[in-house]
Amino acid sequence: MNADDTANLIYLGLLGGALSLSYIVASRTNLGKTMQHAGIWIMIFMGAIAVIGIWPEIKNTLTPQQTYVNDTTIVLPKRPDGHYYITLQVNGKSVEFVVDTGASQVVLSRQDARSVGIDPSALAYLGTANTAYGAVRTASVRLDTVTLGNISDQNVRAVVNDGDMDGSLLGMTYLNRFDSITIRDNELILTR
Repeated sequence: MNADDTANLIYLGLLGGALSLSYIVASRTNLGKTMQHAGIWIMIFMGAIAVIGIWPEIKNTLTPQQTYVNDTTIVLPKRPDGHYYITLQVNGKSVEFVVDTGASQVVLSRQDARSVGIDPSALAYLGTANTAYGAVRTASVRLDTVTLGNISDQNVRAVVNDGDMDGSLLGMTYLNRFDSITIRDNELILTR
């Protein structure tokens, strides 16, 4: 928890305490019923806080994940945003990619590049890429290993995007390694 979270928690605690105290003072003639209502509200707030705390686990359970049919076939379900996502091990670290057949290359965001051991500030951004948001600078890199299930590739070409990206893109330089790319029944099926 960072300093902002701590400050927000203290502020909300003080605000909740002040509201509770004012309610108790206003309802002091029927204190038993007031305490019963306060207990109910405390349980509601504790339940809401618990749901917020475990939401990432709930979201992962509700969101369909990639499935390995066998050593050479993987099925990716379409997410609610209409995209297909795949998680690869890049240099030993998990990176989630949007499967993008419109991207010619594997494109790493600066954040994902940093997480796999590439320092984005030390790269030479000599290339450019045309995106929906305009032209952005790119830097060519080589990824030591890219692993999908039991399939592992070495020395994979990629670029690091100097623009703002929400995530990384898995483009055609990697997708061309598959024998078949099929979309059927809201699933993307990759077969090698």
